[in-house]
Amino acid sequence: MASLAATVYLSLGTNLGDRLANLRLALARLQTLACLGDVSSLYETDPQGVSDQPLFLNAVCRVTTGLEPQALLRFLKNLERESGRQPGGQRWGPRLIDLDILLYNDRVVDAPELTIPHPRLAERAFVLVPLCELVPELRHPLLGKTMKALLASVGKKGVRRIAPRTWEKGERNEGIAGAEA
Repeated sequence: MASLAATVYLSLGTNLGDRLANLRLALARLQTLACLGDVSSLYETDPQGVSDQPLFLNAVCRVTTGLEPQALLRFLKNLERESGRQPGGQRWGPRLIDLDILLYNDRVVDAPELTIPHPRLAERAFVLVPLCELVPELRHPLLGKTMKALLASVGKKGVRRIAPRTWEKGERNEGIAGAEA
């Protein structure tokens, strides 16, 4: 049974190939099963975990969908594969595209294949900076703190804004410093 439309926040990241094109393609494909809402500015970020790899481009978007969390996860994983991402690989290693569910309404999901809110949301500046741009006062459903408060505790180190919130609408990389690999 389909649920009522849920508001979901997704993170998008890439550090291989034409990074800007990877993100734009992911956003376009997302719209086949979700209504795309706000999209954050575009950020270039330092890699986490494995430092010997290219810089990432990251953003956060809000979507509205009738998909339940597990169905949305399957859709996102299929989208990653269709975009060229190979399953497996080095944890926190380089990738063509990475799509994560950060928040799904105020639901809490704790299943072997899916945890919502994202388990590392509160410690990742590359997710919190763009998320705060969209919803700074939104509260983490488990921690009770706002996104703005979570960001204040981790800081913005390694996160650089390289394009305004209209980056996803452009057809070329002109004016987006550092967008190409």
